[in-house]
Amino acid sequence: MAKTQPAGIDLYSPDTYVPGVPHDAFTRLRHDAPVAWHEEPGGPGFWVVTKHADVCTINRDWETFSSSPTAQLWDPSPEEAAGISLLMLYMDPSRHTRYRLLVNKGFTPRMIGKLQSTIVDRARTIVDEVIERGECDLVTDIAAELPLQAIADLMGVPLDDRHKIFDWTNAMIGGEDPEYQVGENEANDARTEMYVYANALAAEKRKNPTDDIISTLLSAEIDFEGDRHQLSELEFDLFFMLLSVAGSETTRNLISHAMLAFFENPDQWARLLADPGLIDSAVEEMLRWGTPVMHFRRTATRDYELRGEHIAEGDKVLIWYISANRDEDVFDDPFRFDVARTPNDHVAFGGGGPHFCLGANLARMEIRVMFEEMLRRLPDIRQAGEAKRLRSNFINGIKHLPVEFSAGARSGA
Repeated sequence: MAKTQPAGIDLYSPDTYVPGVPHDAFTRLRHDAPVAWHEEPGGPGFWVVTKHADVCTINRDWETFSSSPTAQLWDPSPEEAAGISLLMLYMDPSRHTRYRLLVNKGFTPRMIGKLQSTIVDRARTIVDEVIERGECDLVTDIAAELPLQAIADLMGVPLDDRHKIFDWTNAMIGGEDPEYQVGENEANDARTEMYVYANALAAEKRKNPTDDIISTLLSAEIDFEGDRHQLSELEFDLFFMLLSVAGSETTRNLISHAMLAFFENPDQWARLLADPGLIDSAVEEMLRWGTPVMHFRRTATRDYELRGEHIAEGDKVLIWYISANRDEDVFDDPFRFDVARTPNDHVAFGGGGPHFCLGANLARMEIRVMFEEMLRRLPDIRQAGEAKRLRSNFINGIKHLPVEFSAGARSGA
């Protein structure tokens, strides 16, 4: 049977996402074609999987749906494939398991827990920097700052260097957006500069180790299937890049989307102000609603039947978390933003399986702390201009969100 793309739906073009996530298209697909074929300009095409249950099934069945050679839509060249094959995102067990055991040593509850008081202090200082002005860009002045500072603290990066990470990750992730758009050479330069920085940091940490994740990873060694293993220089560079991108981009966009959701649903902001005890369920609803990474790709390793559609060995399969988190079969009234929603079985961190987000607990902590600080000190925060969205079919991003609030005193004033 010929593969036919549903008429009027384009999930490939980054332009589709500039006005907002095309939820109408995803709703239509969930109802009429939950496993749908999609053409790809200059490429072989890909399957679109939109239902919560199917997204979870594919996430967990790594033997049938592989993360190699890439977890992104584009097909790497042989040269690119050789490099990215060392990224955890593009590995399957048991190779992935070996790396996961190593990096888990940097994400222990103790390592994350000891950051909490620092993150609280960072959030307070971030609000201090804007509160006397009575206005700011929520994305660049608030939402981007806390994850950047937290990642700097976690990795032992000097705080003054955090904006280097911001610029490098924007160049690598936002290349399809005119504001961040750079040529291939500039994106490669950003990657190279990050690797050079990572190597210099590693050299310093080897000489003078401290209590941070970089020092922990450089000294970590595991015994896996009889093999003693430490991270090589290239493996360390790639992990530094992954942690920088995943640790800053995703949480930044989640905080931004959550604040926009409160502006569009002011009753929920008032509800949270009246009952701060709802903060934990509110964070989970923010994650469901914002879903910073819209999809990941898997590649079928064998023929597979899913909802009557024949997925052939070698086919690209895109699992859409942004759609699964609005699935009517899982969430009551899924287009209602509800800070008290329970249960809330969202897949913002992945639908289980080996690639469940390493930094999930850190992200939850950052979101909770930042919103507790804004609720306490910026209770009348309001939108003061249009939200500018990222041009991307991968990252659900907001670049700018002007806000206003009653000017107040710095916490130390």
